[in-house]
Amino acid sequence: MTSDAPIGIFDSGLGGLSVTAAIQKLLPQENLLYFGDSAYAPYGTKEPARIAQRCQVIGDRFMDQGVKAMVIACNTATSVCVDQMRQHYPVPVIGMEPALKLACTRGGGRPQRVLVTATPLTLKEAKFSRLMARFSGRHTILTQPCPDLVTIVESDRLNDQALVDATLHRYLDPYDLQTLDALVLGCTHFVFFRRSIARICPPGLALIDGNHGTARHLKDLLSQADALNPGPGPGRVEIANSDSSPAMLDLSKRLLASCRP
Repeated sequence: MTSDAPIGIFDSGLGGLSVTAAIQKLLPQENLLYFGDSAYAPYGTKEPARIAQRCQVIGDRFMDQGVKAMVIACNTATSVCVDQMRQHYPVPVIGMEPALKLACTRGGGRPQRVLVTATPLTLKEAKFSRLMARFSGRHTILTQPCPDLVTIVESDRLNDQALVDATLHRYLDPYDLQTLDALVLGCTHFVFFRRSIARICPPGLALIDGNHGTARHLKDLLSQADALNPGPGPGRVEIANSDSSPAMLDLSKRLLASCRP
């Protein structure tokens, strides 16, 4: 494995492009291969065995492309099979989980009231149950599955503000947002709704996702392995998808660009 080898990043669809943007910002010299599995999306409502099968197909593809690390830019896929992938592949495999720890520890020791939004499967899986058990004794943790947000992104309807607002209100209106300290965006697709969510939330409510933490963890692992790409120039980003239509490639490029400053 050479330092200029690419990093493979994948998601059930297009949400992981928000993670790709965070990695590109922190590690601009790295070569990135992004794979979205939109033809099989969403993962959050599928059986775990089916998700694990798709993740292995994608992992094998990345190994054939000579990656030096893989990032599972999907909370659902991480919860289902990150341990198996770490055992199966000879490169670092970085997963994601809802940023509940950050949400609970940001209060300077004060108990926090946190709402975690995620896919139905992420919230059902044992991995999240263990994470929640670590913090629920001291903190108040509420959960809300939001599957239709994934569908909005995958169907290129983020610009339909009426639909976005109606969907967000349907999921968030049952909660008294004024009493919350943080709202966790526990699916990488949800990061694309940050501005819309911020508009309907009180100013003091923190919106937290795990993208920067994932990028930082990747950097630390590559640094420890002396595998960071020294450059000299900016790295390339290649996008592929199991839905190979031109419209999907165009949407992917637009979503990635929307995450950049």
